[in-house]
Amino acid sequence: MFHVKQSEKASPKDSFGMDTPLARELADLSARRRVLEEVKVDFSGETRVLTVSNQKGGVGKTTSAVNIASALAGLGAKVLVIDLDPQGNASTALGVPHNADTPSVYDVLIDELPLADIVQQSPEDENLFCAPSTIHLAGAEIELVAQVAREHRLRRALDDYLATNPVDFVIIDCPPSLGLLTINAFTAAREVFIPIQCEYYALEGLSQLLGSIQMIQKHLNPDLHLSTILLTMFDGRTRLAQQVAEEVRTHFPEQVLDTVIPRSVRVSEAPSFGQTVIAYDGQSAGAVAYREAAVEIASRHATQSKEK
Repeated sequence: MFHVKQSEKASPKDSFGMDTPLARELADLSARRRVLEEVKVDFSGETRVLTVSNQKGGVGKTTSAVNIASALAGLGAKVLVIDLDPQGNASTALGVPHNADTPSVYDVLIDELPLADIVQQSPEDENLFCAPSTIHLAGAEIELVAQVAREHRLRRALDDYLATNPVDFVIIDCPPSLGLLTINAFTAAREVFIPIQCEYYALEGLSQLLGSIQMIQKHLNPDLHLSTILLTMFDGRTRLAQQVAEEVRTHFPEQVLDTVIPRSVRVSEAPSFGQTVIAYDGQSAGAVAYREAAVEIASRHATQSKEK
């Protein structure tokens, strides 16, 4: 498993000649960057489909989806991001056009346009692709009600796409609701990836989400399971953040990644430039954390596969 242990971190005195909190933080970040430079990840050729979901807004859901996707692409994985959120924030962050006239996921779900006809390559990386959202997707919830096999439309489109366009990861960014768009994502995916912010009420609404996952497992997709929880917006200076992290790890010891995503100005700024933080400032603390999380996601799965 990929994780920088305390013993592996450089002494702040060695690098800066002083021992202060800032010096320790900079030395730690420098050591983590060096470890990442040496990391090699082999991808098995098996496609992993993850849906990123959390019914609570403002938890870093879309931010985590696009940054993990970009970090995985940087490791050499071929990654497809499917933007199922009508706001289109994932499409924006990946630098992909998604105006009203752009062929989008809406056309795939409602008009059965092949997914291959809407997928665009992100300018960030030759391995990174996006199926964009447009404002039309806001009406899809209502229009899907009258469609045949309405819960399976994304899965069928994705299966057809992967038959001729193999990728290592498909990451689906869901809207913060439990409507038909999210149900389509759950039906198409095998893994659920939940970002949880390290703030008060972090677990609020999570029981409802877990109940929805169980319902999907029972009626639509028995292969679906919660595989990954990522702690975001972590501020190590506060006792609250540490308590939330401990509580989440107690409830989900197998699913929570060791890596936590810190509060970061760079992470917040990046989308306004139409970029992920990986492209915007790849050496920043936020980018390093997302790169570590991506390695952990890939290596955890590899370990589990070998154990099976």
